[in-house]
Amino acid sequence: MLIRSASKKFQACTEMILPTEGNNEESIFPTSNYDCNDLVNQCTLLYGVKPRPSWITTEFGGFDIERVLRHHGSNIIFFNGIRDPWSGGGVLKNISQSLVAIVAKEGAHHVDLRYSTEEDPEWLKEVRKMEVHYIRKWLSQYHRDLALFSHFN
Repeated sequence: MLIRSASKKFQACTEMILPTEGNNEESIFPTSNYDCNDLVNQCTLLYGVKPRPSWITTEFGGFDIERVLRHHGSNIIFFNGIRDPWSGGGVLKNISQSLVAIVAKEGAHHVDLRYSTEEDPEWLKEVRKMEVHYIRKWLSQYHRDLALFSHFN
C-alpha cells in the first residue's frame, strides 16, 4: 500500500497536477486550499522535481482532446459515470466509430473495471457488455485486415 501511495504522490508531482480546493460548508471533508508554491516545495523536497501544471494538457491535447484523438487515437472506450466528480472533464460523446463514449448516470470512477459480482446492477452489466462488444468488433476487424494484407507480403 505504501508503494502505491508513494507512486501516486510522485505522479501528482510530475504529470497529474490536479489543483482542487474545498470547504467544510459544502463537504464532509476539512477545508483544503490549493497553493502552487506549497506543491512546488513539497515535490522538490520529496522527489527533486518541479511540477509542470501544463504538461498533461500540452502532451495530450488538453482542451481540444477530440481533435487530437481524431488524428492520433483509435479503439478506445471512454466510460464515464456521471456520479464521478471527474466526469465533466471526460469524453462524454462518441468521437468516431473507434473512439467510443459510454456514459452511465449511475456510474462512478472505474466501476466498469472492477471485478464483476452477482450484486452488480443491470446497468453495469450492460456497460460491460457494450465494452466487450466494441473490443470484439475491433479485434475482428484487425484479424480481417491482417488476413487481407498478408496476401500482399
